[in-house]
Amino acid sequence: MNREDWQNLPLGKETRYESTYNPGLLYPIPRAVSRVQLGLGDELPFVGEDEWWGYELSWLNPKGVPQVAVARFSFPASSSRMVESKSFKLYLNSFNQTEFASWDAVRETLAKDLSEVSGAAVEVNLYNVEDAVLAPEPPRGICLDRLDIETRRYQPDASILKLAGGAEPVSETLYSHLLRSNCPVTGQPDWATVSVEYQGPALHREALLAYIISFREHQDFHEHCVERIFCDLHRLAAFEALTVSARYTRRGGLDINPLRSTIAGKPLPPRFARQ
Repeated sequence: MNREDWQNLPLGKETRYESTYNPGLLYPIPRAVSRVQLGLGDELPFVGEDEWWGYELSWLNPKGVPQVAVARFSFPASSSRMVESKSFKLYLNSFNQTEFASWDAVRETLAKDLSEVSGAAVEVNLYNVEDAVLAPEPPRGICLDRLDIETRRYQPDASILKLAGGAEPVSETLYSHLLRSNCPVTGQPDWATVSVEYQGPALHREALLAYIISFREHQDFHEHCVERIFCDLHRLAAFEALTVSARYTRRGGLDINPLRSTIAGKPLPPRFARQ
């Protein structure tokens, strides 16, 4: 597969929604297609995960009564493949009129199918819709969005990034709600809050904000945008620690939240109200 093949993905086509369980609806995308553009090979400079949340999951219990759940899916960044988002939605929809013996049976089925298609073990959790697992939290760190800058660059440009200068290393978290990228298949806009947590030489904050804004007309998948930001910062300076994450708003009943870090087990920052 190469980038030209993305135009043939199910995301941009009219499709029929199946309501009987069908794992064959899942469509994998090799991560290497975009990673080669970043000069990445088998040895990755980061660890992390892609955390997906699904809000439109339903099935039938053995008595034919519908069950509903909110699902959390965690895909390792080390997996060889991603799942195309519309195929994921169609797959989840196929549970609607299928009977399962228990919630555990649904969770185990999801984990098995998604692990097989992505090439790595996928963690799946199901929550009752009344569980308070999705409550927004106060932001952590420093918001860049009120900085007084001027920019008209709307394609990613690593040359925008620079250090603030000064000999003293810092430890800080900077975030912005102004990340926008676009689906490479349909051209639809994707909106996110991006967070950069690091230790080392201080980043020039205005430059970082201008760089984040430069993704505004860029076409790529959520996961690859975060990897590009991580790689561009990683090449800028020898940070002692670096974590880049983004919480995207939901589309089609799914939201995707990639995280890439030099630190294993780093958690995602809190979600905000627009998620």
